[in-house]
Amino acid sequence: MGVSVRVSGKIVTVGLCPSWDAVFRFDGIDWGEHKPASSAISRPAGKALNISRALAWMGQKNTAAGLWGRDDYEQMRKAMREVRGLVKIKMTAVEGGTRRNVTVVDTAHDREMHLRCRCGLASRKALRKLGADLETIVKRNNICVFAGLMPGSEFLGEVVGIVRDCSGRGAKIAVDTYGEALRRIVDTGQAWLINPNVEELRELLGEQVADKPESLVKASRRLLDKVKIVLVSRGKKGAVVVTPEGAWQGRCVGRGRVLSTVGCGDYLLGGFLKGLKETSDAGSALEVAIKVATAKAWAWTEGKTWTQAQRQVRIHAGRV
Repeated sequence: MGVSVRVSGKIVTVGLCPSWDAVFRFDGIDWGEHKPASSAISRPAGKALNISRALAWMGQKNTAAGLWGRDDYEQMRKAMREVRGLVKIKMTAVEGGTRRNVTVVDTAHDREMHLRCRCGLASRKALRKLGADLETIVKRNNICVFAGLMPGSEFLGEVVGIVRDCSGRGAKIAVDTYGEALRRIVDTGQAWLINPNVEELRELLGEQVADKPESLVKASRRLLDKVKIVLVSRGKKGAVVVTPEGAWQGRCVGRGRVLSTVGCGDYLLGGFLKGLKETSDAGSALEVAIKVATAKAWAWTEGKTWTQAQRQVRIHAGRV
């Protein structure tokens, strides 16, 4: 068992640089070829919205907030109908259109390519409007998840201000971003949980850290004077969670074909939050998180239920 962490209230995800994600799958593709895709999906995304989808797949109601372009706002609402009743859309409509990203998956050679566009929705006016909207959305004891790409450094002061305001209203702040934005938010001491991958943890600490559970735990403990929980994603190696009371690691030991890694880290965090709400236990929540991330990698989130995945994904987990 892990550390007892009481979690109540609703979960609100906040995305400042959302996107439309188009995923094209090919049974073999190379430069210069012209061929039809085996499958193609385009949906509203970005890390925050992916976390909302992960929670919805597990049956957990949540609220999706953040910025979205006014030009395609209604298109986004229509595309989110599939999770209506579980995800409450409270996005702030701002001037412009939402960026579009493309992922190309070559299933014949188990490889993928990610093409990302710049975020163009953020402005001081847009962030002020978002901050005002969040005053009516985020309440005491909510979990407020700031996730994904953040606006440029010229807007980070406004972003940090929004985080402080949400924390000041009594919300628990979870953060899944990187670089200067992550460092600035962590330095405020307002973050309750952060979810870096190994490279992002190295960047945050300014040093090399071996991708081994013991090394990651030792490094993460240096952050516990500013945050309560450090959840480190290790990709196919699983994840590590570190709290003031202890540390745990876990990984999948079952066999399955990885169809795409897109969004797996987002599903990891969504699963961890769902696990905390159900068990109030960080070690148990880690097991839930790894099962959810694995199901996403195997594309089970498209064709299986969370109940089925819980039974069938095998996890090895324990204290570090």
